[in-house]
Amino acid sequence: MTKKIIFLLFVLGVTTIQAQNAKSLLDEVSSKVKNYSNIVISFKYAINNPAENVSQETRGDVTLQGNKYLLNLMGAKQMYDGKKLHVIIPEDEEINISSQSEDDDASVTPSKMLTFYEDGYTYKMDIVQNVNGRKIQYVKLIPIDSKSDLKEILLGIDKQTKHIYKMIQKQNNGTNVTITVNSFKTNQPLSKTLFVFDESKYGNYYINRLD
Repeated sequence: MTKKIIFLLFVLGVTTIQAQNAKSLLDEVSSKVKNYSNIVISFKYAINNPAENVSQETRGDVTLQGNKYLLNLMGAKQMYDGKKLHVIIPEDEEINISSQSEDDDASVTPSKMLTFYEDGYTYKMDIVQNVNGRKIQYVKLIPIDSKSDLKEILLGIDKQTKHIYKMIQKQNNGTNVTITVNSFKTNQPLSKTLFVFDESKYGNYYINRLD
């Protein structure tokens, strides 16, 4: 009985140390990200669900500056100027404009892409991978909310740069979404009008103002 108690205490101690180490690493990532004036990321986006015979892969890019962002993915463009979200769909010649609050915890936006893990998850260290000479430390995040659609998230972090290299979202329905960073640039010269919506550029588009 004593041996079992000692073993359980040992396991609990290791688990606690792992969680502390994982939190420390995530805090480093978050702190570094917040010190950049802007971030420009190109990435590979893949979605896979073998049971549903779903497999799709595409590329995208996102520019982040404070709470503003410009996202290009799957032929559509999303631009958030800090107050309004503009979703531009060239294929349909349609633009949807809506208000969006960054204070809404339920709102998942690109501007939270690099800091979303700060609340709502428990975490522990996972495997380390060698990717072309780079040491990628994975952290496993498990949602605290038992009703979450997410089963877990694996966050791959470059141990040297403290930048996120890969994010794997595993959903309870068997769907896996993987985002792999191909290019991570910081403090880039950006146009002052990058996050300004110019309606005159879209004369033939139907503009749907949702609020």
